[in-house]
Amino acid sequence: MPIYEYRCTACRRKVTVLTMRVSEAVDPVCEHCGSRDLIRLLSRFAMVRSEDARLDDLTNDAALGDVDESDPKSMARWMKKMGSELGEDLGDDFDAMTDEMGQGDDAAGDADGGDEV
Repeated sequence: MPIYEYRCTACRRKVTVLTMRVSEAVDPVCEHCGSRDLIRLLSRFAMVRSEDARLDDLTNDAALGDVDESDPKSMARWMKKMGSELGEDLGDDFDAMTDEMGQGDDAAGDADGGDEV
């Protein structure tokens, strides 16, 4: 399903039009002001990559160049990137763990969940 984007020359806002088929005629109208005077924009596109290609990118030495294994914040950033590249929801536990790691030493005192007496 193609998505076309336009810029309204009257109100300068962006208008998005979703069509069911490439062959479908598009006669866009600005949903904000009703104008038909629209300029077509170049839309962003996504490139489909295989899981192997995504994993190869994650293990590439260049991708690991700024990862410091002794720095929890650095590891948390890398783990979040890895999770998003895999394209799967790794769950709330994963998010909580990487958020805690991202706080670094700030969260170390609260790791056991209790206050010292």
